Amino acid sequence: MQPAELRVHAERANAILDELDRILLGRTDLHRMVVIGILTRGHILLEGVPGLGKTALAKGLGDILGLQLKRVQFTPDLMPGDILGTNILQETAGGQRQLQFQPGPVFTNILLADEINRASPKTQSALLEAMQEHAVTMFGVTRPLPSPFFVMASQNPIEFEGTYPLPEAQIDRFLFKLQVLGLDADVLDEIISTRRRGEPPAPRMTVTPSELDELFASVDRVFLPRAVSRYIARLVAATHGSAVEMIAKYVSLGASPRAAIGLAESARALALLNGRPTVGFDDVKRVAHAILNHRLILSYRARLDGVKADQIIDELLSKIDETEMRLPDDVVVRGSANA
Repeated sequence: MQPAELRVHAERANAILDELDRILLGRTDLHRMVVIGILTRGHILLEGVPGLGKTALAKGLGDILGLQLKRVQFTPDLMPGDILGTNILQETAGGQRQLQFQPGPVFTNILLADEINRASPKTQSALLEAMQEHAVTMFGVTRPLPSPFFVMASQNPIEFEGTYPLPEAQIDRFLFKLQVLGLDADVLDEIISTRRRGEPPAPRMTVTPSELDELFASVDRVFLPRAVSRYIARLVAATHGSAVEMIAKYVSLGASPRAAIGLAESARALALLNGRPTVGFDDVKRVAHAILNHRLILSYRARLDGVKADQIIDELLSKIDETEMRLPDDVVVRGSANA
């Protein structure tokens, strides 16, 4: 990628981020990860208590990107057909009756699955094919979804009443799991002082479909060095081994190959956002928590000891050397001051 071209795409990506920061106050780091996720063309799971602006974030992003957004409120009585669509008996002009497919809200660019873990596992699993294949198969017919297609799902903390844990197969299809926390007093003061009823302003810039396609293509052209690729592979492989003490002690099931793919692609998007044509080790570390925190299946012992996935990822990043040249702690280097 030529430097001038890289600069144009990086400025456009940062303009999207700046506009999101202007519309929704106080969450720059969260917005940055969301933009990286969109540039990676991945699905995003937002976890937090109700009322923190997760829906406003999805709507604001849809407005900036010029994409169609549909919202589904997940409830215990929601059925798969309410999301995917169903066949309806219609009467034709000739007086005959025939079944016609009525598309569900999943046929959109951004599907906002609000409080996804309040629906039953049967309904949650209705999104598995859509998230992986970008298609829906109903009554033996496979129908493609619009392009691009993203799922942005919000999830209440599992301790809440009336929630169902997401199946591991569906959790793995989310590129990122991001925590949405409360706002501090200064941000709340700015919101109530400058925005009547808390309504966010309309976006001042939007991205055309062709500009968005160019951004996706530019991410694909960011170079991933073999050393960084090898580092990603070793990180993910280590989540299944005993080389890291906390993983051996607290992790029942490690990350899948999707995690390695997600690390590589989201690191590319972060490099582009920072105006660099090549992925570095730090890019991988910056996205590692969002990629891995929902893919590590912790043991019951971890819950008893109060150990969180982020603590395990911190140790994983500290133990796995980028260059594979780190010496064991008990090795003494000849000629050193302590030799």
